[in-house]
Amino acid sequence: MPKTTLQRIVQLVGVCVLGLSFSLPAAYAAAGDGERKVSKKTRVAKPFKASVARKRIKTSMAQSAPLRSTTPPKLSFGQIAGLHSALDPLSLKSSVALVIDQDTQEVLFSKNDHAVLPIASLTKLMTGVIISSANLPMDEVLTVTQDDVDTEKNSSSRLRVGASLTRGELLHLALMSSENRAAHALGRTYPGGLQTFVGLMNARAKLLGMKDTRYVEPTGLSSLNQSSAQDLATLVNAAHADPVMRELTTSSGYQVAVGRQTLQYNNTNRLVKSPNWDIGLQKTGYISEAGQCLVMQTKIAGRKLIMVFLDSAGKFSRIADAERVRHWVESLPVVIQKIKVADSIKLSDG
Repeated sequence: MPKTTLQRIVQLVGVCVLGLSFSLPAAYAAAGDGERKVSKKTRVAKPFKASVARKRIKTSMAQSAPLRSTTPPKLSFGQIAGLHSALDPLSLKSSVALVIDQDTQEVLFSKNDHAVLPIASLTKLMTGVIISSANLPMDEVLTVTQDDVDTEKNSSSRLRVGASLTRGELLHLALMSSENRAAHALGRTYPGGLQTFVGLMNARAKLLGMKDTRYVEPTGLSSLNQSSAQDLATLVNAAHADPVMRELTTSSGYQVAVGRQTLQYNNTNRLVKSPNWDIGLQKTGYISEAGQCLVMQTKIAGRKLIMVFLDSAGKFSRIADAERVRHWVESLPVVIQKIKVADSIKLSDG
């Protein structure tokens, strides 16, 4: 055989052997052979570009990151106490619920109604009651300061430090849109200062007979602001007697001028816009320790009702619970309602 031909054969065999040295380790690795290890030399000679490999690794990590998250969701006080294990005939998602006939004080529905839990922005109802009853000038201009910035939950706000609004505008935003800086500014600028204001909140609660209630600040961002469904029903009844509270809590939207900007705010409770609801007063609330909360005074099937829902699991579950109660009340026998109406007429005539 000619020498040149022999040299070509040797070269061809060398190329084939070199190709196999690249492909065989990769094939074993792809097949999941856990016992066969790839040598350092083989890992250096990769059959594809390193940039492509890095891109694939990043994509894989991004897709699997949520699955590897080890941070558990923060439990509410009600979940920690096991209140969600309580069953009820309406299958409510709220661990605490109370429905009372406002005129007769008859309890139509109750679930863990004496449990004392954080109440989040339901706190602002008492803030509003104190401000509304203080006869302070509602047209007085107040300025948001650094002291009003939330350091408890680091929540955001559209009211920047330095923004100036009237007391009436701040009260409207606090009650309708649950504006935390607005609520804090109302308490901070109260005659005597913030501590005086919080003291008045607790004194009013005591005066109303709210034995399970405690306030430490006017926004509800602190989990130390706590109450029970029974106490909150009492507060709703008292707040409903105030025309200002009724108007501002049920306002569907409101615009305020802040500097050169006009800010549009909306109600945190979408039910105020629903034609199926006749709401006289309402307030929503949420922090992780309290869960989703909602209180309302409403009229259903001719009856004035007070509803309290605390520690509801899920963003829309408090609204769904209110709807379940409404449908249930509407399904009650009409004869019972007529008897109550007749009794009230008889009492008034007497």
